[in-house]
Amino acid sequence: MSTQGSEYVATGATSGLSNLTLQGPPSLPMWATSPLNPALASFSIETAFFEEYMGNSSSPNTLSQALFENLSNRTGVPAEVRIGGITADSAFWDGNLNQALYNFIDSSGALINTTLGPAFWEVVELLPNETNIVFTLGLESLNYTGALYMAEAMWAGLRDSSVNISRFEIGNEPDQYSIHLNAQNYTEYWEPWSGNISKDLGVNYPEFQIGATAIDPLWPYNTSAADAQFDCVSALAAGADDGHTAKTCSEHTYQYSVCDPTRAAIATLPNLVNHTRLAMYLDLWQPRIHSVREQLGPDSFVIGEFNSVSCSGRDNVSNTFGQAMWLLDTTLYAASINVSRVYVHQGGPLALQSSTQLNHGGLSLYNLWYPIENQNGPIQVFPAYSAYLFVAEAIGHSTSLQIANIFPGRQANGSSITTADGDPSAGQVVVYGFWDETSSYGLNYPSKLALLNMQIYNQTDTGARPNVTFDILAYLPDANQVITAKRLTAPGADVKAANVTTWAGQNFASGYGEGQYVDETLSGGKIDVEASSAVLVFW
Repeated sequence: MSTQGSEYVATGATSGLSNLTLQGPPSLPMWATSPLNPALASFSIETAFFEEYMGNSSSPNTLSQALFENLSNRTGVPAEVRIGGITADSAFWDGNLNQALYNFIDSSGALINTTLGPAFWEVVELLPNETNIVFTLGLESLNYTGALYMAEAMWAGLRDSSVNISRFEIGNEPDQYSIHLNAQNYTEYWEPWSGNISKDLGVNYPEFQIGATAIDPLWPYNTSAADAQFDCVSALAAGADDGHTAKTCSEHTYQYSVCDPTRAAIATLPNLVNHTRLAMYLDLWQPRIHSVREQLGPDSFVIGEFNSVSCSGRDNVSNTFGQAMWLLDTTLYAASINVSRVYVHQGGPLALQSSTQLNHGGLSLYNLWYPIENQNGPIQVFPAYSAYLFVAEAIGHSTSLQIANIFPGRQANGSSITTADGDPSAGQVVVYGFWDETSSYGLNYPSKLALLNMQIYNQTDTGARPNVTFDILAYLPDANQVITAKRLTAPGADVKAANVTTWAGQNFASGYGEGQYVDETLSGGKIDVEASSAVLVFW
């Protein structure tokens, strides 16, 4: 194996690593990221389901409000919220509507369109103060007037409100429209629409998010077929930003799917909870990330919609603590390859999404919580929510924190992962380091480490729960350094209950931390991390 940066010594069987000794060097690696955006862990909420999530001005959804506030309290910056998804392309404005939102559902149960009225902006204002909003305007019908009216209504309704209009997005997943857009004809709409809407609103700076495409990049990337794909890079090359309206690029990632039986067969918990698999998947976007950042700036590439399993998730996979481990690793790995923000999607199964999809009705199985009772279950918080608490506390209130993947590390050929050729844990052990130039150690030592043990352990398993002992002594500024540890854990990866999922000893099933708060004080540089758990250590 050939890696740059951290060397390590591992003992134990390949399929069950028991010890990992990191040997440094402890200084900031050359491939570390730009400073992390405090809103790294953000949300995308389907337009048609937004009121279900937030309630209304007379009856706010206090569970959703508490869960959002938990994150902003830990970073000082609210998670960003994208209001969009597939229903944004069939959403219309009616200034005379006497309710916030109306969904037209036909006799077959299909959601045909969504109408927003003036009270909708009051619903948006139920988000934490200073929340940055990304709002998706419709493109699929090629109705510029409709998109303009919606933008005007939002600008008038929220311009002086407690939340911020961060960016407009024009169209959701335009690479999957039935009208067969490509980079060139998409640009022929997107560039003048973004320019004319900016002029109409009196905006003279970039206020738009380009892309929102969904089809995975082809590999290898430097081929004529890959270059011909419709994505942010090809749209920019076609002149989409000639009017200088593009602020960010968004692309969507769903690693697995139950939209059809073939893909559903591999949407399993062991496949989901594996670092090698998720890193190889996200690495497909690295060439695009590099290109977009060179053109639009270091904070410009976002994963504007993502989750574990498309077509609304899979029972016993997306609603488990295993998804919490996947969400944590996905968010941190994306950050380590310079994705600025990731927006985990919340919504419900849509009847017209796929004729062969597994899910129908209710709210999505991959949602981090159910704000209302629905056919898929009662009001509840799912284990995956606590992964975002981990991320928020890892970032804290710093605006200069940088991240790098320490283990498996980066190969000499530039890949950010090591596969079977170099990772003795078979994708089950991951270490991230966080450096902060404002800390007392500067960039010579990390100030925090995230230790992840992705090995699947289910609550129904018999026998002792495996663990890995991480020796991090080489990354500590002093051999006698006392460290603090906070754990993300549950009885097993298959757990679906938030009341037994704990972050730093507390569960968040009610929306608030309940139970005895626990942070451990350790010395000696060794930390045991059980299978299907993660630890944040800092000093």
